[in-house]
Amino acid sequence: MLTKVEVTNRRGNVLVLALEEDDNPYQINEIEGLEPVKATLVSSSYAGSDGEVFQSARRGARNIKIKLDLDPDFINNDYTSLRQNLYLFFATKSEIKLRFYSSTGLYVDIVGTVEEFSSPLFAQDPTVDISIMCFKPDFVDARMVTVEGSTVDDDASIEIEYPGNIEAGVVVTLNINRVMTEFTIYSVDEGGNILQLDFDGALEDGDQLVVSSLKGAKGITLIRDAISSSLLYGRSAQSSWIELTEGVNNFRITTPGDPVPYIVEYVVRYGGL
Repeated sequence: MLTKVEVTNRRGNVLVLALEEDDNPYQINEIEGLEPVKATLVSSSYAGSDGEVFQSARRGARNIKIKLDLDPDFINNDYTSLRQNLYLFFATKSEIKLRFYSSTGLYVDIVGTVEEFSSPLFAQDPTVDISIMCFKPDFVDARMVTVEGSTVDDDASIEIEYPGNIEAGVVVTLNINRVMTEFTIYSVDEGGNILQLDFDGALEDGDQLVVSSLKGAKGITLIRDAISSSLLYGRSAQSSWIELTEGVNNFRITTPGDPVPYIVEYVVRYGGL
């Protein structure tokens, strides 16, 4: 159950909106657009064949709509002052961050752009309707999760339990403590589906190698003597980028020789509340 919403504008000001009635002059009447967004499916048909063949799918932008009731005390504020205060947070075209709090202790963030702010000036009981477009539709728990491990030369794995329902990319940082020439990253979900990334390249003691599978920031970066360079060419063409899926993910990095320490970092993503 959601308990409150925090709205943060670009200047860092925060507006708190409770979902239960209190003495707040802004009362949430309704929020729409928190469920999973509609997917766009692409398919193709072939002459002489019934039906179609699925090609791809993608999720569109999220449109969150908030309806607020204004509850002035007519001592410290009135309808006009309450409405004008909202302009600081919901001016059209402005970017804001919404944070939704749950009674379970979970809180998630989403960033959007204000599309519309509607509030009739001469209504007897004014309300405010706000439309926010979130072009990245996931709700994100911004608290970074860190898992530490070491490479192995067998099939021993560590379990990473991922509570989100949207796949999450990871950032794997290997702190090289000996000469290495190759390694493989594996992640196996509860259904037995295997993601495998093979790397081949010369690494030295003291190097740091960062493998990122984050959407929009995928890459492999070598940091040697405080100088960064790309080693993306070391990833085999047949490799998959590592992502965590809902449930238990069996994760390991295999390479011959002594263990090499690594850190896995990720954030949890949700497709709806």
